[in-house]
Amino acid sequence: MTVAAERTELSVRPVAGHIGAEIDGVDLSQPLDEATVARLTDALHRYKVIFFRDQVLDHAGQVRFGRHFGELTYAHPHDDTPPEGYPEIFTVDPRRYEQRYGKDNPVKTRRQYSYFAGWHTDVTAAVNPPAGSILRAETVPEFGGDTTWTNLVAAYQGLSAPVRAFVDTLRAEHRYGGGHEQPAGSDRYRRRVEDNLLVAVHPVVRVHPVTGERALFVNPGFTNHILDLTPRENRALLDLLYAELTRPEYTVRFRWRPGSVAFWDNRATAHLAPTDLEHLDVARTLHRVTLIGDRPVGPDGRESELIAGREFTAEHTVVVD
Repeated sequence: MTVAAERTELSVRPVAGHIGAEIDGVDLSQPLDEATVARLTDALHRYKVIFFRDQVLDHAGQVRFGRHFGELTYAHPHDDTPPEGYPEIFTVDPRRYEQRYGKDNPVKTRRQYSYFAGWHTDVTAAVNPPAGSILRAETVPEFGGDTTWTNLVAAYQGLSAPVRAFVDTLRAEHRYGGGHEQPAGSDRYRRRVEDNLLVAVHPVVRVHPVTGERALFVNPGFTNHILDLTPRENRALLDLLYAELTRPEYTVRFRWRPGSVAFWDNRATAHLAPTDLEHLDVARTLHRVTLIGDRPVGPDGRESELIAGREFTAEHTVVVD
């Protein structure tokens, strides 16, 4: 069967009630035609996260696949050890942090398998957070290590009309290390975060630039506080919003296998890294690329504001050691 014939058999199968679809009939290691890219883009916007199985991808193939959907960022603002020759790749593996920062580093301390262990949307401390992320599994344990995503549009729609009207008017500060967990571990890692501070003010409700849908745009990983509210009001409202966006009915849980790929719309989702592996001596290595995003816009038409750091671009960001 020819590659062209295989492409015509692309199928989209929803896997949960509010979020997630599995895609069959496409080989991500091959160049994609415009029709296939359009179908995948439509599926991404509709289902928020799409999954692929049994893909044979290396770093070059993952970068090439990602570029079908936009420009890629350089790895991560606080990581300077991407694979040689592939600065777009961010490798998720606790062993890397141990090699770079020692055994007391913030990831290895709790044997975490992400730079933040709780619910988060990728790097919302940036003024233009990634539009999307593509994560590829290289090595995964025989059991455990699943990732969970939630639909932030459904979470917004689940709020009552008066609460939606209220949060539509609010803005919040996001900062790297500024949520409920401050960077822990080695002084070297702390210095890296402090010397490369990322701070932005975003609308609490983001209007998706393609679909026009409204989505909650706060997350425990990066949201520091809502502007103009008292500390007590902040705690109460953020707790309410976090409880809403993590309701099980809005989520999908993905079981990784080698060759699995997850592609999510970072403008409409948050995700939860695994926390069930801390007591196990297992290997888990995944590789991520992220698409450069736009500045979020709220219901009032106001864009996000840069407070500290720099906007994501396709140029390498100098990281101070």
